[in-house]
Amino acid sequence: MLSFVHSESSDPGTENNPYLGFVYTSFQERATFVSHGNTARIAKERGDPVLARICGTIAADEKRHENAYSRIVEKLLEVDPNGAMLAIGDMMEKKITMPAHLMYDGQDPKLFEHFAAVAQRTGVYTANDYADILEFLIERWRLEKLEGLTGEGKKAQDFVCGLAPRIRRLQERADARARKMKPHGVKFSWIFNNEVIL
Repeated sequence: MLSFVHSESSDPGTENNPYLGFVYTSFQERATFVSHGNTARIAKERGDPVLARICGTIAADEKRHENAYSRIVEKLLEVDPNGAMLAIGDMMEKKITMPAHLMYDGQDPKLFEHFAAVAQRTGVYTANDYADILEFLIERWRLEKLEGLTGEGKKAQDFVCGLAPRIRRLQERADARARKMKPHGVKFSWIFNNEVIL
């Protein structure tokens, strides 16, 4: 849930279904917009204007992608509300996991877990961002107001529209557990094996 690296090389669980694919990419592009925007802000605060500008440019590009995919889902909801709602429910039940969960540097078998922990702690991409994105898309697609759904479609609607508060509660519990854990260092190969405290 906490990954933000963009890649086209792994299966995101869309099962070669265009409805699932457009739901996934709408969420994924918004997530990369948020994470690159957060990285740009942090870089600027830390005095790296070049990195801030690069990440800001990428964020703007991701925002354009998000807008295109989200408009396609809006149209799907218009012409096939039940099928589109079922696809949204299916993707959110699977959880939108970015392709970075497969990353491996040949050294650290828990690389993604460590990477996600750093992203969460530094505020680059957090579980709250995930919930914010979900709420944003629910509002943009007007999912709470969608009518004429079958029983299964209504069940998917209720699940999706109630998911963000559940994610926030789970994150609060995870944060409480993390505060009780002893900090430990992890080395990242791409920063010359420098240790980062988790």
